[in-house]
Amino acid sequence: MTENEVAERLRGVREERGLSQRQLAAAAGITGSMISMIEQGRTSPSVATLKKILTGLGMSLGDFFADDETFKGQWHYKANELREINPETTFGTQKPDAASRISFRQVGAAGQSTIQMLHEHYPPGADTGPERYAHEGEETGIVIEGEIEITVGGDTRTLTKGDAYLFDSRQPHRFRNVSGKPCTIVSACTPPTF
Repeated sequence: MTENEVAERLRGVREERGLSQRQLAAAAGITGSMISMIEQGRTSPSVATLKKILTGLGMSLGDFFADDETFKGQWHYKANELREINPETTFGTQKPDAASRISFRQVGAAGQSTIQMLHEHYPPGADTGPERYAHEGEETGIVIEGEIEITVGGDTRTLTKGDAYLFDSRQPHRFRNVSGKPCTIVSACTPPTF
């Protein structure tokens, strides 16, 4: 989904629910001007901001980015069938070129399982944003290559290949690749976040 597609989708969902930009801003706890700038494609929301907006709409990130594909009965997935759920527009700190954006690729369709399995890629300098985010559930993952700085609550650690994490997602958290090399993580979250 491109930045313009995110803007159009957000505007469409807001209008479907009969909300003005001001009403949505109040429900999400952000400014009306932020909603306006996002809907005009003039800014990309951070994950935390997008989650606030979608909470105000009564919608999950997974529902927002879901397409109409269904994989009923499918239990195996080729690499090209993993669904990109975190396009470059999700994180406000992303660079516009595809080679430098954070990528979250999900096994299966949105809502297909109570477990969400992701193949995550963080290029050098990638960051989920200075505003840490929190949500219901638990997250776990293993660093497959590279290194990643993870902040959970007030604790920050740098994990390298083979290291793992498991935490309560209600604690505000942030992921940053502060190294000069790409980082790959295989993670799981329950219940699904995106």
